[in-house]
This record gives sequence, structure tokens and C-alpha cells, in this order.
Amino acid sequence: MSHPLEGITVVALEQAVAAPLATRQLADLGARVIKVERRGSGDFARGYDRTVHGQSSYFVWLNRGKESAELDVKDPEDRVLLDALLARADVFVQNLAPGAAERLGLDAGTLRAVRPELIHCSVSGYGPDGPYRTKKAYDLLVQCEAGLVLATGTPDSPAKAGFSVADIATGMYAYSGILTALYERERTGRGATLSVAMLDALGEWMSQPAIFSHYGGEPARRTGAQHPSISPYGPFRAGDGTVFLGVQNDREWSALCRIVLARPELAGDPRFRTNVDRVANDAELTAVLESAFAASTVRHTVDLLERAGIANAELRTPGELVDHPQLRARNRWRAVETPGGPIQALLPPVEADRGAPPMRAVPALGEHTAALRGEFGGEDDEEARR
Repeated sequence: MSHPLEGITVVALEQAVAAPLATRQLADLGARVIKVERRGSGDFARGYDRTVHGQSSYFVWLNRGKESAELDVKDPEDRVLLDALLARADVFVQNLAPGAAERLGLDAGTLRAVRPELIHCSVSGYGPDGPYRTKKAYDLLVQCEAGLVLATGTPDSPAKAGFSVADIATGMYAYSGILTALYERERTGRGATLSVAMLDALGEWMSQPAIFSHYGGEPARRTGAQHPSISPYGPFRAGDGTVFLGVQNDREWSALCRIVLARPELAGDPRFRTNVDRVANDAELTAVLESAFAASTVRHTVDLLERAGIANAELRTPGELVDHPQLRARNRWRAVETPGGPIQALLPPVEADRGAPPMRAVPALGEHTAALRGEFGGEDDEEARR
């Protein structure tokens, strides 16, 4: 079975989350991804935890389908192999420390001067210029700089997002940028120089609360699991637990009042008539809903919400996602081999009629170094030198 990026070779000098997420998705589309890892220790995400058959949950999530080459890029012999890999690469992705690519001669200007058809993608914290260009950037720190931490949590306690949202945003934009560049190269024959900064990526995702706060003249509201600018939207206590629901417009609000609360007159109550009114009087509205739900079970309340066409959800733990009935019913999990044993991994989110993605194994550190030396040549290979 063919895959969309078969025949595309990606060389990735990458670590942590953002760049590996981008290249893993390219591997899921059939690209050959050669991951260059530091000799002796590898991608430092390999050491984040030991929870998945003795391996890092981050690493096994982000690196399936790749080949691992264990190199010291400052060692002359290893550099010959790296240069040979780059000589045949369609895409080069790097997220080295600021300035390192230039010092190593791996910047876009140097590599694309020789091979203008190369797509060169650099991932950084704050971009290639400006006062923050040399500042180290990790996910939590970029969440702070982008305003996310002060827009998340409760009024008393700001909080980070519960996953690597800055890294993931960056990886997604790197991925889409590379796909766009590959498409453009098919038409023009020219490669591209791409730069994706974590602050830019998360800044895009933070744009709504940023402009709401800037133009509204007030700081972002931290409302826990409730929505800061839509009501009712969030958790509400019922007789035996908590119901999560979301009302998006006045039509749904009217249906909630009529079918779920059995109080149709509330739809026209001046405290709750529009979303702006409901947000302003959210505490009163929450008391009304929880009073109505108090005598009902969560199951009965959810049944009423479904009948009214009101969106709702069950509160699940992250671990329960693996057994989510909808994912199981749609057969969305696949076995993926890792050095410590097989794991269950989600299929990529985009379903296509061309067939299943490859979902290949997660590599051990340096697993493919010898094979790559044999294929691409080592220190004495004159073609690789050229």
C-alpha cells in the first residue's frame, strides 16, 4: 500500500516534543524519517520518565516510524555520515539551541546554497531575531510568556495546561508548514526556509483571550473548568455526581429551560436572556441549574440534555481515554512495537480512504546507525564527501 509521502526523506536533528511531533506525523504519512540523536544519551526526552515498559511516555508517543542514528555531529567521521544523509534529504528539521545550527554549518543559508530544493525547518522558542532570540524556551515558560498560565486555573490559583500545549502548537505549525512547502516544491522545484517559534504558535492559539482582554480593558478571567465568556458552560453538580454541559446560543438556552429545567419562562428572564447577560450573572445561573439537577442522577440529567440537543460530557481521567467506548467502537487503537514491548497507540486523527497509516515501530537509540552507514557511506565514501 502506498502512502502520500513515500519517497520523501526527512533528516531530523531534534529532541523533546515540538520538532519530534512534526516529524512523527510526516512518518505517519509514509515519509522516511531519520532521527539524529546525541551519541551516548540520545534525545533527552528518552529520560523524561520510565512508565511505558521502562521507556519514556513522551518518547514512545513522538517517535514511532523513525530510524535512529546515534551520532556526534562534531566528530569528523559522524559528520561525514550526517552530510551524506543531508545530501539526499528532502526535508531537514532542527531544534538545536539558539545559534547552534549556524555554528555547525547546518543553517538554511549554508545548506540551501548547495541544495536549493531542500526544505529546511527550524523550530525555536522565540524566533531567529529580537531580544529573546537567544533565550532558552521550554513549554511551561512559553505558556507563561504567552499569557496562558494567567488565563488558566481558578481566581486564586493560576495553572499551566495539563499537557505540552506550546510544544504541540509549534509541532503542528511545523508539520503544516513542511507539507505546504512540499506541495509548493512539486509545482516550482524550489525548496523553502521555514522558521517556527513556540511563542508565535502558542500566541496564535491565545489570540482570542488576548484580544478579549486587550480590547475589553480587563484581565482574563480564570474560571476553573467553566468558560470565561460563555454561560452556562462547564461543570454542574447533580444528585450523584457532576454533569458537564455547554450552551452555545440562545436557541439552545431556550431548549435547556424548556426540556431540561422544565422552566420555559427562564429563557426570557432579563438576567439570562443573552449570553452576555448569562456570563454577567453566572453565579446565579449556576445556582438555578444545580438546584434543578440536585434531585436527579447524572444519567437522568444527561438523558434530558441529549433529548434537548444540549452538548454534554462525562468527566474522565487521562488513563480512561485508552478504554473510551467511542474510540474502542471505532477501532482507533493500534499495536506499535517499542524496544520494551508493544503499546497501544491512537491512529492519526485524519481518516482517509487511502488505507491505514504505517504505524511503524519506535526505535531504540542508535538502532539504525550501522545500517545507515552501510547505505549512505562512512568516512571513506568519496560520494558522501561530495
